[in-house]
Parts: sequence; C-alpha cells; structure tokens
Amino acid sequence: MKLSRIPVLLAILALVLLIASGPGSRFGWWEFRTGFSMMRWTVYLGLGAGVLALLFLVIPRTRRGNAGTLALGLVLGLAASALPLYGLSQAKSLPMIHDITTDTKRPPEFVAVLPLRANAANPAEYGGPEIAAKQSEAYPDIRTQHLDAAPADAFNKVEQIAHDMGWEIVSADAAAGRLEATDTTFWYGFKDDIVVRVEPEAAGSRIDVRSVSRVGLSDVGKNAKRIRAFIKALGSQPAAD
Repeated sequence: MKLSRIPVLLAILALVLLIASGPGSRFGWWEFRTGFSMMRWTVYLGLGAGVLALLFLVIPRTRRGNAGTLALGLVLGLAASALPLYGLSQAKSLPMIHDITTDTKRPPEFVAVLPLRANAANPAEYGGPEIAAKQSEAYPDIRTQHLDAAPADAFNKVEQIAHDMGWEIVSADAAAGRLEATDTTFWYGFKDDIVVRVEPEAAGSRIDVRSVSRVGLSDVGKNAKRIRAFIKALGSQPAAD
C-alpha cells in the first residue's frame, strides 16, 4: 500500500464512525455510550489522518506525485473531527443540566409521562435552587409566558403547536390545563419529555413549559432550544412577575 493512501483511509474510517454513531444508537444497534465512544474515535482518527497527511506533505519523497491524495486525506480528516470537537466545545460552554423550565419556583409536574420514565437515568423531580440558578445564568430569557387568549383557546393552541413540532403527545388534559409529550432527538434518538401548563390569568392565560431529558447530565442546550421554539410558535409575551 502506498503511504499516501493511509491518511485517506484513516479519514474515511473516521467519517464512517461519525455517520454511524448516532443512527446506530437511535435504532438500538448499540447503546448511546458506544455511539459517544465512536465519536471520540472519530476525533482521534480524523486528527491522526490530518497530522499524517501534513507530515507526508512536508517530506519530499512522500509528497512527490501524491500531493492531491495527501491533501484529500488532510481535508477529510479535519472535516471528520470538526463536528465532534464543535459539539464538545458547545457542551463545555453550557451548564451541566438537563431540566429546563419557564418557572423554576413552581415547575410544571409530570403525571402521565411518569410510567414512561420508570427506567430513565434522570429523575422527573425538579433539582431545586441549584439547577434554577444555573438555568437563570445560561438562559435568562426562558420565563413564564402570557397569552392574550382564554385558557381553553390557549390550550388548543398549545396542543396544535405540539403536533406541529412533531412531539408525541402522551396526555392532553384540557380540564387540568396540562399537556404532556415526548420528543425524540434526530441524531441519537434521545427521548426528552415535555409538560406544558396553562392557567387562567387576568385578560388571558399564563403558560409554563418544562423539558427534561431522560438520559445525560448535560442536554447541550437542546431543552432550552426546544422551549424557545415553542414560545416563538406560541407568539406570547413574558408574563409579569
């Protein structure tokens, strides 16, 4: 085998691991921890391919007649390792929390979803002031919302948004003003549970949302992103404290 092909082969292997890591976890071929391990090896192999390609490019003997192949190995290797490294940097920039709510003092509670979380690594109970403080620092915009609509109309809108966002609705109890649902992440297929609470308020409705991951110490911002998307679709305004 020509030495110039080694970086390309390593980079291709890294890309295969990258592409397979998430779907394999989503479809139950292996545990998500195995998928994370594959992502880690993606970085090792991708960077290794890049370093090896650079080394061969600066050595006249290996560069001669192989510059194009080595450049390909360099580009593919760096591309393969870039996505996991970006994800790691994002994770490190965000707090290690996985339970986000618009109301940290009186977070909406799960009822119908609880049996589905029986074997979940993360509890359904809210973590208290420590979690609230971390959320407030990282996501100060996530607050209780006010909607200029009667509770019944507000609940109908909440249910429609849940459908539009692709959530699997577990319970829609209009009388209690509580909607519970599950959302599945695209790449790894993680299950996150959502509860929306609708309460009457002067001249409208008071709406709170909570989104909790079943596994993982950090959600890498996913729950906050989901709640922000929901609030945007709702077209509401922050409620007065």
